[in-house]
Amino acid sequence: MTTAPLSWADALFTAVSSVTVTGLAVVDVGSHFTRAGQLVILLLIQLGGLGLMTFATLVIMLLGRSFPLRHRIILREDLNQTSLGDLGRLVRVILVVVLGIEGAGAILLALRWVPDYGWSEGLFLALFHAVSAFNNAGVALWPDSMVRWAGDPLVNLVIPLLIIVGGLGFTVLFDLWSQRRWRRLALHTKLMLAGTAILIPGAFLGFLLLEWTNPGTLGGLHGVGERIMAAWFQAVTTRTAGFNTVDIGALRDSTSLMVISLMLIGGGSTSTAGGIKVTTFLLLLLATLAFLRRQPVPQAFGRSIAMQEVVKVLAITAISLLVVLTGIFLLTLTHEEPFLDLAFEIASAFSTTGLSRGTTARLDGFGYLVVGLVMFIGRIGPLGLAFLLAAPTPARIRHPEGRLFTG
Repeated sequence: MTTAPLSWADALFTAVSSVTVTGLAVVDVGSHFTRAGQLVILLLIQLGGLGLMTFATLVIMLLGRSFPLRHRIILREDLNQTSLGDLGRLVRVILVVVLGIEGAGAILLALRWVPDYGWSEGLFLALFHAVSAFNNAGVALWPDSMVRWAGDPLVNLVIPLLIIVGGLGFTVLFDLWSQRRWRRLALHTKLMLAGTAILIPGAFLGFLLLEWTNPGTLGGLHGVGERIMAAWFQAVTTRTAGFNTVDIGALRDSTSLMVISLMLIGGGSTSTAGGIKVTTFLLLLLATLAFLRRQPVPQAFGRSIAMQEVVKVLAITAISLLVVLTGIFLLTLTHEEPFLDLAFEIASAFSTTGLSRGTTARLDGFGYLVVGLVMFIGRIGPLGLAFLLAAPTPARIRHPEGRLFTG
């Protein structure tokens, strides 16, 4: 399925990058793989974006069979639900939403690419990039990702919208589908929508201010409109999607640090995006605000948030930082690359973003292994990793509280 020789290490890295919807590539997907190989990558992206449990449930439902209680319990945890009753309906809604949005995106992109590439090639390009964008994979069939479309209004509108919808999370989409009124929306949905409405404009303004005069990025584009579109595109895609319309390697250090922060925050829970998730980041801020205000528990939109959720968020953040720092440390031991480039690579891998400052192709076998493991951990989630490795040990003895000095 390749047009040139491909080593087993490169094949494994490509498969892991695709199924974890990361998008980091050691070869050019558009030229190195045949159409059959690109279809395999497309299938891996779709499977990784839906999630293994959701995909398995869809197959069982299509076969007309019922799935056992244990399967329902695992699926409930995978989709962050509290009830077993609506799981079947939720999975059906997920299928309809995924196919509907990807189909609509493919039709809109076809309007742009069919006239340029013909029906066969244009439709495949539209379908591939619609699926890649909705699943926040960032895999493109051009060697420069989306740089050649930096000035195209349709591409700069459709691709980011697909990324945003895919990054909201299936539970948010299900809630919006069933409730359709702000007051009736769940707290998670409100926080996710509010966080997205803050992070994207903030990132957009950050890109404009930091890169406006940089000749390697926004400063090298033609006209104010093209610069604004490129800043908008990068503000959305850095939230774990991985496409780019400017040279990521030419970003200023300050912008790269902002991008690393955005990648680590990521998208929504039960979404196709990675990162620690927007609600995790917001709950950290809310818990800090509650501490400063001497409130017993965090509050948002007229609701109190249980301390158990705060402890969960702290665990997610601590494990995430440990994984990222360990990955950076291991790469610095074996690679003579700039520290910022290695940190950027690990943050991109953990958040399943796929953006790179050009380091991916220069990794050795050990670097492949480290980045591949970080991508895998980032896709299953830090809490999923903790539940996988940790065995529950109920306490038989309750100790008296001790005093601890912190801060």
